[in-house]
Amino acid sequence: MLSLLRQSPLSARIGLGIVLLNCLVAIFAPLIAPYAETAVVGNAWETVSDRFYLGTDHIGRDLFTRMVYGARNTMALAFVTTALSFSFGSLLGFVAAVKGGWIDQILSRIIDVIMSFPTLIFALMILSVLGSSLPVLIFTIALLDSTRVYRLSRAVAMDIEVMEFVEVARLRGEGLWWIIRHEILPNAMPPLTAEFGLRFCFVFLFIASLSFLGLGIQPPLADWGGMVRENAGAITFGIFTPLVPAGAIAFLTVGVNMVVDWFLHLSSGLHE
Repeated sequence: MLSLLRQSPLSARIGLGIVLLNCLVAIFAPLIAPYAETAVVGNAWETVSDRFYLGTDHIGRDLFTRMVYGARNTMALAFVTTALSFSFGSLLGFVAAVKGGWIDQILSRIIDVIMSFPTLIFALMILSVLGSSLPVLIFTIALLDSTRVYRLSRAVAMDIEVMEFVEVARLRGEGLWWIIRHEILPNAMPPLTAEFGLRFCFVFLFIASLSFLGLGIQPPLADWGGMVRENAGAITFGIFTPLVPAGAIAFLTVGVNMVVDWFLHLSSGLHE
C-alpha cells in the first residue's frame, strides 16, 4: 500500500489528504469543536476573532463548531446512504444479469419507471409527504440512487456473465448466489468501487441541496447545505459566512473525485 501511494500522482495524494482530513474532523468532532453543537455563544454574524475562528452564524452560534459537526453529520449520512444504495442496487443488478429472462425484464422496467421521474422532484414529493426524519431521508435517497447503481452493476455483470469461467461454474452445478459471490462480484469490484466514490459525491451534494431547500438534515443539527441556507442573508451585508460551508462542500467533492480518478486509472482487467 505504501509503495502504491509513493507511485501515485500528486493529484491523488492531494485528494487522499483532503478526504483523510475531513474524516478525522468528523471522527474527532467533539474533541476539536470549542463549543457545543447548538450552543449560542455570541451575537449574530460576529467577525473572525480569537474567540470565534470563523465568526458566528445567523443566531450567534460558533461557525467553526458548526462546520466541524456538520462534517460529521453530512459525511456520515452520505456514506450510510451510499452504502445502502450500493448494497441494494448492485444485488438486484447482479441477479438480473445472471438470471435474465422475465426477472431481468421486470426489474429493469421497475427501475425505468423510477428513473423517469426527475430525481429532485421525486425526493421532494416523498419528503413532503413522509417528513424529513433521518430514516426517511436515508431511504428516499438510497432508493433513488440505487437505480443508477442497478444500471451499472447489471451492465458490468452481463459482460462478466458470458465469460468462460462463469460457464464452467454453471457446468459444475454452482448456484446463483455462489456465482454472484465468487465470480461476478470479485471481477465487478474495480468499476463498482470507483462508482462508489462518484455516487458518494452525488449523494453528498444531493443531501446538501435538500438541506438548502429545508428538507434535508433538520435544525438544530449542523449540516453544510443547511448552513448555506441559514446564512444566505449575510451576503446582502457583505459577510462571507455562507461561503464557508459552500467552500467545504466543494473542497470535499474535489478531493473525492481526485481519488476516484486515480483508482479508475489503476483498475482494469478481470481476475479469474
